[in-house]
Amino acid sequence: METLYHQTNKQIQEVQSQMGRLETTDRQSVHLLENELQARIDQIFNQLERLEILASKEPPNRRQNAKLRVDQLKYDVQHLQTALRNFQHRRYAREAQEREREELLSRSFTTNDADTSIPIDETLQFNSSLQNAHRGMDDLLGSGSSILSGLRDQRSTLKVCVTHTTQGGLNYRPGRGIFSHPLIRVFLKIPDSA
Repeated sequence: METLYHQTNKQIQEVQSQMGRLETTDRQSVHLLENELQARIDQIFNQLERLEILASKEPPNRRQNAKLRVDQLKYDVQHLQTALRNFQHRRYAREAQEREREELLSRSFTTNDADTSIPIDETLQFNSSLQNAHRGMDDLLGSGSSILSGLRDQRSTLKVCVTHTTQGGLNYRPGRGIFSHPLIRVFLKIPDSA
């Protein structure tokens, strides 16, 4: 286990030293160096799996210390893996910016034609549809409000009418006059006997 541990630790240190070369490597060979580093990191991970198995087979008095050493190596390799991925991400972003810059620089701009048309996109159509729906809801609410106020006016008119007829001495006679209307019966709570 000790020889594998020292061999793995040495490989980690070599990968760390090669990571410093990533920034100074030219653009054509950076891919090769990245692939080489990734292959070495994968190889180190395989060795760490073997080290974990060997650490679990150590005698009980040395097992804890062996597991700690293996965990420290795993931690170091994970940091190397993360550093490599961060470098690749930065490189991809930098290359994308350079491509966009080149596209803008190589693009030829022309003057606008006399019959320039502005296409209406989906967002503008969605916005106008939304405004139409909003106006429709406002109209619907307005008509509902006017219907309710009309019903309130009718109710007050019926109350006045009933009050005048009852105070005027008219008595309930089934089938005759204003009291025969079903709404008046419901309002006055007159039983339906007609």
